Amino acid sequence: MENLLPLAVDWASEQEARILRDGVPLSAQQIADAKQAGVAQPECVRLLQVDAIPGPAHPILKAACNGINFLTSVPRGLTLNYGIFVRRDSAQDRHLLLHELAHISQYERLGGMVPFLRKYLFECFTLGYQRAPLELEANEVARRVAEAPGSSWEIRNPNAEIPNKFEAANIPS
Repeated sequence: MENLLPLAVDWASEQEARILRDGVPLSAQQIADAKQAGVAQPECVRLLQVDAIPGPAHPILKAACNGINFLTSVPRGLTLNYGIFVRRDSAQDRHLLLHELAHISQYERLGGMVPFLRKYLFECFTLGYQRAPLELEANEVARRVAEAPGSSWEIRNPNAEIPNKFEAANIPS
């Protein structure tokens, strides 16, 4: 896995640069949500709506993603440090955005791109995407913020599970 880390960091850094260049800042409500999700610097976050979340082209990195069922289907969002890709058809999904904002908080807490990706990839390789503690934490943060009293966004169904990146493609857990 340590051999994959430099490839993953290079690809993620290129994609984050694209998002930071072409994306838009968070709205006032999204900044409030980001703070509730634990993001220390929400003004640094950018969102970029895309038709499809890009995946790596490098054959080794692509094979590794396939091996852990990551970015192999139709993901709805992807966070790379302060950049968030969100699929256009999911751009208004608050739960998804809260989940991705929780990942930004994790990037900050862990010390940036390299430490986050080292931990995240290790968890996905050893436990699987659905059981990775960073994913479970992001789901819990999204749920907590969405259900907080005074939350001003409409909650579609507070009893529903937080949708994950693969739900739209009906990938089994």
